[in-house]
Amino acid sequence: MARDYYEILGVPKDASANQIKEAYRKLSRKWHPDINPGNREAEEKFKEISAAYDVLGSEDKRRLYDEFGEAGLHPGFDEQQARRYRQWSGGRQQGAEGGGEPGGEWAAEDFGRFRSYEDIFGNLFDFEQEGPAFHERARGRDLEYTMSIDFVSALKGVQTEIAMDKTKVCPTCRGNGIDPGAGAATCTVCGGTGRLDVARGPIQFTKPCPRCRGTGRIGKPCPTCAGQGMVSGVERIKVSIPPGVMEGSRVRIAGKGEPAGRGGTPGDLYLVIHVPEHPFLKREGDDLTMEVPVTVREAMAGGTITVPTVDGRIRVKVPPGSQSGQTLKVRGKGALNPKTKQKGDLLIRLVVKVPRTEDKEALDAAEKIERLYQGDVRAGLRL
Repeated sequence: MARDYYEILGVPKDASANQIKEAYRKLSRKWHPDINPGNREAEEKFKEISAAYDVLGSEDKRRLYDEFGEAGLHPGFDEQQARRYRQWSGGRQQGAEGGGEPGGEWAAEDFGRFRSYEDIFGNLFDFEQEGPAFHERARGRDLEYTMSIDFVSALKGVQTEIAMDKTKVCPTCRGNGIDPGAGAATCTVCGGTGRLDVARGPIQFTKPCPRCRGTGRIGKPCPTCAGQGMVSGVERIKVSIPPGVMEGSRVRIAGKGEPAGRGGTPGDLYLVIHVPEHPFLKREGDDLTMEVPVTVREAMAGGTITVPTVDGRIRVKVPPGSQSGQTLKVRGKGALNPKTKQKGDLLIRLVVKVPRTEDKEALDAAEKIERLYQGDVRAGLRL
């Protein structure tokens, strides 16, 4: 059954890009494996949410999905040919209903058994019929890997290494599935090309030869991969996380996805980033907020304080008469926006720290300060 990606993210079909992104971030935080350790249901739900956002978060993929469903997302899908086929099949159906020429193999009455474009195009292009061992991919599948990086590393960027289980090209047969030590003969069905020409109405395309499974050669199956051309194993991959990523960000590592069968190009690896909260730094868009304690004297008389930032410690002036909760802005010391390459601001929220003491001299000083207030400080409180 085809998945409804809009339903998975809980957004309408006319949702804006920002609405889709916000829905994804909200759901990914709820179902993230790091937040639900050992919860298999949460892990599967997170994968489903990520798959939906991979499509709806891409303008091109969303356009194909809206028009053709999941069939439009398959590697090698040709939307122009699909539209021509749809137009042709519709014309044939009208002809059949009006007493026109009866169709051949793909007559109009045959289309009644299809429930959606996925059914029609899946049959037309043989997306699913051949199975993983037979199907030749022009491009390998994209893969996802969820990783956690600390808050500061997310702001500064980091280079690291991950280890993940993935399918790799068989080192023995180099992906063709044939035992290199047993010899092989040219396939007599395709003449060694590995491809067969196929026509469906006005559309002509090629498909892998069913006899040699697209290799052009017939031989004894490779003992290492049992003729599949692929093996499973752990691969260590060096990855570079750019500065400015945030919770739910997706980082593309080109060519590190699943390899393609029979010499095709590999897919991409998408890193889904999880950023745990920082003890005193918070991110609001591209701005960073930080609560900074100040003394009573610093708040009353003003002064210069030293504050840590991602770029190092800086000196900030506190104006005289500062109040607890007052915000000071330091421009350009926030988070880097990966798209605009511009930094947000650092927003420092002052917190006046009052000492706990029974010292008489200190309490006498507090009495003097008390007399400086003009009126009731809570006079404006109303319910």
